[in-house]
Amino acid sequence: MSLGDLTDAVWPDDPPRTARKNLQVYVSTLRRVLDPEDLGRLRHGPGGYVLQVTTEECDALRFEELARRGDAEVRVGAPSRAARLYRQALDLWRADPFSDLAAHADVLRAAVERQHARRLAVYEAWAEAQLESGEPAPVADTVDDMVSRHPLRERLRAAQLTALHRVGRRTEALAAYDDCRQRLSRELGLEPGAALQGAYRSLLEDAAPPRARGGPAGVRLLPPDLTDFTGRTREVEEVSARLGREGGPPVLLTGPAGVGKTALAVHVAHRLADRYPDGVVATRLAAEDGSPRPWASVLAELARSLGRTERLPADREEAATAWRSWLSGRRILLLLDDAPDAAALGPLLPSSGTTAALVTSRSRLPCLESAHRTELPPLSPEEALDLLGAIIGRTRLAAEHAAAARIVTAAGLLPFALRAGGNRLSVLRHVPLGRYADRLEHPAEALDELASGGLGVRARLADAWARLPAPTRGTLHALAALPGPAFTLSAAAHALGLDGRDTQRALEDLIDVGVLAPPSAPEVTAHTAAAPETERYELPWLTLLFAREQAAAPGPRS
Repeated sequence: MSLGDLTDAVWPDDPPRTARKNLQVYVSTLRRVLDPEDLGRLRHGPGGYVLQVTTEECDALRFEELARRGDAEVRVGAPSRAARLYRQALDLWRADPFSDLAAHADVLRAAVERQHARRLAVYEAWAEAQLESGEPAPVADTVDDMVSRHPLRERLRAAQLTALHRVGRRTEALAAYDDCRQRLSRELGLEPGAALQGAYRSLLEDAAPPRARGGPAGVRLLPPDLTDFTGRTREVEEVSARLGREGGPPVLLTGPAGVGKTALAVHVAHRLADRYPDGVVATRLAAEDGSPRPWASVLAELARSLGRTERLPADREEAATAWRSWLSGRRILLLLDDAPDAAALGPLLPSSGTTAALVTSRSRLPCLESAHRTELPPLSPEEALDLLGAIIGRTRLAAEHAAAARIVTAAGLLPFALRAGGNRLSVLRHVPLGRYADRLEHPAEALDELASGGLGVRARLADAWARLPAPTRGTLHALAALPGPAFTLSAAAHALGLDGRDTQRALEDLIDVGVLAPPSAPEVTAHTAAAPETERYELPWLTLLFAREQAAAPGPRS
């Protein structure tokens, strides 16, 4: 921990002038207690003080080790072993960490919040592993306490619903679903997601009379279509046409964060639902932290949602074979959202046949060789203005059309950013569009202004940033120092300190992960060839602003 963080922790409000010396005295005393043999367990380095402890000496480290081992068992299809490891990790949690100190220091409060978030994620993983192992009672007995702390957490709610259902507490399960549905609608304006809807449907179908039960016919578990979905006529027609061909390869929809991939995929899935009478279901392939969800968990969720009651084999290849065999002959559309990599798709994709798959990803997934690819660009200026007008009112937009054009440009023509800004303007009815455009055009204010309630561009960009490999983030740090978003290969090489070939590779890495669009170049004829130095690259404006923030942030870059 750095000296600054230690100072904030010990004296959050008014540190004395002698704080540094006082800390040195305190650390010296701690060394005598924690390291009486002077083994260097508590040492000072460039980043601050570091205490060396083993997993046997620290519950937090032991917790993480057990959780990682549980994750590994899930990946190999061993839910019973995973559940035992997760339970051992959770049993280490005895009370709130720093309970007597966290209220007084921001740095400790942030650490406590991270610990609570991690505990919740491990509890959810344990609950799913327990349910997959056929042992719902421990989940049903403990889940209510976690739900009381996190009532809007859909993954947790789905586990609650399934556990109560499987132990015979059907009335409580129905009440739990209704409570969550109302809270999501009232507090976030959202409908339950696919996983929660799937658990609810299983509850209803199992409770129905035998003649009312059936296979997956008619299942439609999709997020609601946007009522103000705007533009994208070419992309909608292109994706719809490809999905309409029986036996075709998966359709891959790619593009940067906030460009509207999921919205377009959901729109197309609703549009084509009648072509897939045996079911249309959506699921996310990435967890909230951007890591791939375990294939066994995703596959089990899809199977339950579509009415498949037999348990899939634990072996990955055997499970994939059984899944594809079950899909054979059925007209089903799978919407596989936010694929972090091609490996996450492996056991899920159907073989050629009547089942189709629509995949969204920020990455171009070059290993998914057979896919039909559609790259989703930002909206056109006309589409962006149309969307903004639908949100703030067309009369207001028409009254300040020039200012509205500045707003959509400053928002990068991204639907997510336009919705955040438009919702903010809908609340700030007194703010002229010109004044709001001035704020967005100020680099230090833009990301703060593009936020409304829980809809914030900075949070979306931070999520995308966290998913990038460290070398890619380093490339963005360097490019953020350039004067503007547009640059040539030679300018990038100068900023990165690399030769031309290595610079091209670094920029291609950005293109592969969906951060940078391919370069534009003058038209190439039979008599001319585009030289590399004439190619023009351009970073999305909001990504550039966020990268500059990260470069300017104190502490080590990440």
